[in-house]
Amino acid sequence: MTPTAHHHHPLSPRQQGWVLFALAIGGFAIGTSEFAPMGMMPDMVADLGVSEPQLGHSISAYALGVVVGAPLLAVLGARLSRRALLLATMALYVLGNLASALAPGYLSLTAMRFLAGLPHGAYFGVAALVAASISPPGRRGTAMARVMLGLSVALLVGNPLAAWLAQVADWRWTFALVAVLAVLTMVLVARLLPPDPHEPRHDIRRELRDFNRSQVWLALAIGAIGFAGMFCVFSYLAPTMIEVTGIAPRHVPLGLVAFGVGAIVGNLVGGWLSDRYRFRAAGIVLVWSLVVLLLFPLATRSAWSILLAVVAVGSMGALATVLQAHLMDVAGGAQTLAAASNHSAFNTANALGPWLGGLAINAGWGWTSTGYVGAATAVAGLLLYAWARHDARRLRALEAAG
Repeated sequence: MTPTAHHHHPLSPRQQGWVLFALAIGGFAIGTSEFAPMGMMPDMVADLGVSEPQLGHSISAYALGVVVGAPLLAVLGARLSRRALLLATMALYVLGNLASALAPGYLSLTAMRFLAGLPHGAYFGVAALVAASISPPGRRGTAMARVMLGLSVALLVGNPLAAWLAQVADWRWTFALVAVLAVLTMVLVARLLPPDPHEPRHDIRRELRDFNRSQVWLALAIGAIGFAGMFCVFSYLAPTMIEVTGIAPRHVPLGLVAFGVGAIVGNLVGGWLSDRYRFRAAGIVLVWSLVVLLLFPLATRSAWSILLAVVAVGSMGALATVLQAHLMDVAGGAQTLAAASNHSAFNTANALGPWLGGLAINAGWGWTSTGYVGAATAVAGLLLYAWARHDARRLRALEAAG
């Protein structure tokens, strides 16, 4: 079965819709858990008696869990069916978030956030493969975008909700509710996704051999570096809005909402671009990213222009779906490992962007320098994209000659 082939239990369009909805709920749970600490930071800092940078380490611990867990769980779960792997990763997510909710102190919370991050990439990777396998040919990008929509909606709805919950009740309730949503995902997947007896099972050796291809590594590098600009700007958005634009702190959540709107638009457009242009879509999104990031510093002068610019920055997320689809085309027998590793790449970008932005701000270049630093990473992404295109032509020439 090719990665784009039909599921051997042909599902009706209505059944397909329900499966994608179930997978998107898992995405919403993961997105809320990943990003909520940023909005709940004041309450968590006060409760745990640590500084903001210290709490930032617990956010980094989650990202590190994603980077480590995505390839590790994909390899360990190579012999499992996709359905079983989805259920196993969600079960681990339930445990990680319940443990986060019950963590007695800062160190235990940091350890539990690392644990919660482990299944993140493997879940999204396998969910994308399932979405592609049950969707009609030529619609897999759109189907994968619908799964990733859960993550985008978490930015728009889950984050503000978590910040509100932390203020009126306790930040721990957010992680408890995420665990409930993860259980709901497991129930829906178990009920709605039929087992596929014809699904290929890969041995670990073949996964690792096929993963070690230049096209796979170049695609992951484009994600890890070309995507860093979005996180560079987003991480320092609140101080930029307050210090540069002069927006009152109570209106900063509007910036988060604008980013969430952009993420949803980018996600859906990314699916459409991927179905229409395949890998060329990555070049289109990277050029768009470069333009948006270069204009961002100019847009910080008024409240209206910065909000529009933040919507545009959020739309750069289109790259995630485009690269996910491209990896299916180039990964051969390493489908699960490549799809999961895509999320390791994006969490590498999530660490790289804020770090580079922080260097520029500490060097005295000002809050708006994040736009120019981000633009430099987009240029690096375009160079990698050009390299990948050249490498693909070289491989085709070798195949034709052989």
